[in-house]
Amino acid sequence: MSKLLKRTIIVLISLLVIGVSTVYILRQNTKKHSPEQTITHIANDATFTIFYNRPYKKGREIFGKLIPFGEIWRTGANEATTFTTNKDIMVDGTILKAGTYTLWTIPNLKSWKVIFNSKTYNWGVNMDGTVKRDDQFDVLTIEVPTQPLLNEIEQFSIYFENANDFTILYLAWDRTAVAVPIKV
Repeated sequence: MSKLLKRTIIVLISLLVIGVSTVYILRQNTKKHSPEQTITHIANDATFTIFYNRPYKKGREIFGKLIPFGEIWRTGANEATTFTTNKDIMVDGTILKAGTYTLWTIPNLKSWKVIFNSKTYNWGVNMDGTVKRDDQFDVLTIEVPTQPLLNEIEQFSIYFENANDFTILYLAWDRTAVAVPIKV
């Protein structure tokens, strides 16, 4: 093997190691600002699991500014948020089959569209800042009203509450929340 070929291989391997290391460091650094969380909720025989990353408000104006009204949002930060159910469920009166979905939203001032998409994505946005969601994989879209909050929520939060025969999935941040009714 010639010296030029050996040097080229060494340079290429070095660049590959540097590239992989850089991506790893950048991903770990973003997790400090928007830590990941997995929550699990059990209602009747159904188990719901959500994986998402929780950005902080940090004094910013969130809805209508950081998260523009009328535009698709990955509903968190970093990786696309996932929603998993082990049973077929009714979401606002529409059947959602058991499985794992990415959860997307389109926030507006008075209501949000909540979208369950059957495709999984490694990261929620492309390098140019556009979202990765492919709408041909949208299996369920509902629209729910916003609920103004008296207290400001500093860190984006997703949680469940039981209410009579329903499980309510809440998405809340800043002074806004939306509630998604689920029936097992």
